[in-house]
Amino acid sequence: MIKMTGIILVILGILALIYQGFSYTETKQDAQIGSLTIQHDETKTIPIAPIVGGVLVAAGAITLFTGNRRNS
Repeated sequence: MIKMTGIILVILGILALIYQGFSYTETKQDAQIGSLTIQHDETKTIPIAPIVGGVLVAAGAITLFTGNRRNS
């Protein structure tokens, strides 16, 4: 179980370093008059600092190495 957690942390860290954030689209309604609806799509971006990816990779590596020592 600990080994799986370490692998997941390393993978998440690598993905955070590669993509450095994610974005999503939200539809907002501006006005509605009867059956007429005016709306627009708004794209929001959430950045992820590279330090977060580095910390996740380091934590995953530490978890992998300490998990192997404990089981030996």
